[in-house]
Amino acid sequence: MRVFIIVLLLILASCQSNEETVRTVDMYNASGDMIGTAKLLERPEGVQVKLKLEGLAPGYHGIHVHEYPKCEGPEFISAGNHLNPDGKEHGLMHPEGSHLGDLPNIEADSGGLVKAELMLAGATIMEGKKSILKGEGTSLIIHEGQDDGVSQPGGNSGARIACGKILKEPNETKEAPTDPTKFNEKQEE
Repeated sequence: MRVFIIVLLLILASCQSNEETVRTVDMYNASGDMIGTAKLLERPEGVQVKLKLEGLAPGYHGIHVHEYPKCEGPEFISAGNHLNPDGKEHGLMHPEGSHLGDLPNIEADSGGLVKAELMLAGATIMEGKKSILKGEGTSLIIHEGQDDGVSQPGGNSGARIACGKILKEPNETKEAPTDPTKFNEKQEE
């Protein structure tokens, strides 16, 4: 009986640990359509980001973690700036370091599909200064163009075209970031 209780506790701890170190983020475009997912996994060197997306324009796109878990379309400005707890300059190629939220560009194939694995170096899903879950969480933003890796403040990567909430509570209700009805009403004004 004692062995059974220990095994049960280990299984429960494993489930809780997995929940704390993995997040699945639903990604939405400006029309509120789900275009895929990003799976975030805690790794010793940072947070691994596994992307499966569709519906992007072929070519390279900048992608960054932004400050707030808010995805109000169509421009996703509500997500704030790049996550930057150390007050560094933008760009993975910047000689003085980069924002914590800076990621390598992704490439959509000729059919608009993206399947990529990226590393958010130095970040964590756990508690701490470099956590992507500070406060209520953050967001993952995809831009229309390629990030040049050095220009300030965001790499000249163009408009924000997709957004997904990285939530502190992984079981929070997921919903499309843009209510297309409200979007159409705003356009008519």
